[in-house]
Amino acid sequence: MTQADADPDTELQPRRKGLSRRQKRSLSRGVQYAVFVAAVVAFAVAADWERLQNQFAQGEIAGRMLPDVLTLALKNTVIYTVTGFVVGLALGMVIALMRLSSVGPYRWLAGVYIEIFRGLPALLIFIFIGVAVPLAFPGTEIVGGTYGKVALALGLVAAAYMAETIRAGIQAVPKGQMEAARSLGFSPARAMVSIIIPQAFRIILPPLTNELVLLFKDSSLVLFLGVTLEERELSKYGRDLASQTANSTPILVAGLCYLLITIPLGFVVRRMEAKAQEAVR
Repeated sequence: MTQADADPDTELQPRRKGLSRRQKRSLSRGVQYAVFVAAVVAFAVAADWERLQNQFAQGEIAGRMLPDVLTLALKNTVIYTVTGFVVGLALGMVIALMRLSSVGPYRWLAGVYIEIFRGLPALLIFIFIGVAVPLAFPGTEIVGGTYGKVALALGLVAAAYMAETIRAGIQAVPKGQMEAARSLGFSPARAMVSIIIPQAFRIILPPLTNELVLLFKDSSLVLFLGVTLEERELSKYGRDLASQTANSTPILVAGLCYLLITIPLGFVVRRMEAKAQEAVR
């Protein structure tokens, strides 16, 4: 006797069919899209666009900001970012090599530096450079004035993160590369500089570019150093004009100028990451 014969009610019971995984994913996406559209519509209906336009989108005020917002504020922001990145990259390379050193004190000092400067807010580093250094070393001037102070402050912060990125990149290079270089007569230092580090930089180029984007935004902390009118960056420039005009349009324009740099850099980072993944495949 079969199981069906033993239980005649089995044929009368309908089979329960649930949604397949693909159907569940489609349903989930549909719900998410619906929630997003509903939120956008609710915001568009509830927002007072006239007041927003009066406060953030005054064309006359935005027009008065040209060309200084580009030739002065944006230029200074780019200078601060690039110089800070160069200082951070150079210092980060040294710290990364110290972390990989066989000398114990070097590894200890590098580890302490990374933990301290990675844990402290960037704001405190700027205050330290602007206030503590002149008090500790009276009469000492940092080369480059405000530009030098910003480059040093940004560099100290960035170096802690770059050092770990560079160290990870060096360790990601196959050990056989060093062994092959040594078999060809390279010294350890020459093999590191000529063989290992170039390969490591190809691996870490996307995260380093991402660090450049972060530094671009951190350059807004320069206002805590006390800058002149000619040394203002985008955030300081926008805040000053917003106070003078009693309107927030300058702040919006300054934000758009940040996007002029960060969006293309973000696109570059994504392209490099995609190429890196293709190379691995």
